[in-house]
Amino acid sequence: MNRTTRLVILLAAVVLLGTVGTVAVLHAADRSGSRERHRAGGPQVRKGTVTLRSAVGRQLLVRNLAWGPHRDEITAVPADRPSAPRTASGVKCLRFHAAAGTALCLQAEHGALRDTYRAVVLDSRLRERRHFPAAGIPTRARVSPSGHLVAWTVFVSGDSYAGTNFSTRTALVDTRTWAIDNNLESFAVTKDGRPYHASDVNVWGVTFADDHRFYATLATGGRTYLVRGDVAARTLTTLHRNVECPSLSPDGTRLAYKKRVPHASPDAPWRLYVLDLRSTAETVTAEHRNIDDQALWSDDSTLVYALPGDYGSDLWTVPADGSGSPHHLMTSALAPAYLG
Repeated sequence: MNRTTRLVILLAAVVLLGTVGTVAVLHAADRSGSRERHRAGGPQVRKGTVTLRSAVGRQLLVRNLAWGPHRDEITAVPADRPSAPRTASGVKCLRFHAAAGTALCLQAEHGALRDTYRAVVLDSRLRERRHFPAAGIPTRARVSPSGHLVAWTVFVSGDSYAGTNFSTRTALVDTRTWAIDNNLESFAVTKDGRPYHASDVNVWGVTFADDHRFYATLATGGRTYLVRGDVAARTLTTLHRNVECPSLSPDGTRLAYKKRVPHASPDAPWRLYVLDLRSTAETVTAEHRNIDDQALWSDDSTLVYALPGDYGSDLWTVPADGSGSPHHLMTSALAPAYLG
């Protein structure tokens, strides 16, 4: 092969690589642009005013995943008409929850080299009150019934609860004083009635009972536990095994959670269960698909949770007592919060 031939081959390779690169960039740009265009047949979303204290009845707030200019914004619909047109707030959140006029919004800040994240406490008109840096990718957010406490969980390594190669960080803030516990792993642990210390303790998925008590997941030694937390005493006490991402019922008597079941795929290990806190009896719900979410109670008898959908996630409901069957609630939605 002479020099001229080598130069021709090299030039052809450069042209080919340049063409491939250009096509890839244009394809990515087109996909990015398509996210800003409304999808025919998708949910109707319109700009408006969203508050946490509506005068028109009970609301359901969600992160809108429908393609269009309001994707990722917190939107509101009447709770009894979830398919109604969504009112978009202009506030974008990756995870969201709200109660009693306080909201918690976990956001991404896109940088030139990497993304960073923050937890933003919002008032009843979704205006920022205070923000805190978040140590990783947001995954869970909860506000106490009074609005006085907020908690969030982020991934600081790994990106899924399904495997064992992950670590989380859970923080808790008092919105009256802005005092923060940056890592609930620093709380004293009592496991099976005895003080417990281990380097692999991991805590995530807070659900509040009131301004003093909460429940969460604690993982150690390859197992997960339901723990009861005491905010003032800074303690965690194990109550039950094989509980992840608990969610307390409005009447405070039951916890919905995802539970690892035998013989399930390692990539889809969880089913949705309900635990009676008095009797410790477990009820398996009629939802038999894999649930990787922190379910929400829409009332004392119904659970709401996310499952993968065509454009991110859809919301589904199922009775908490094991009866009935799953029901599709909303398309292209995530992180629900009921208000009113």
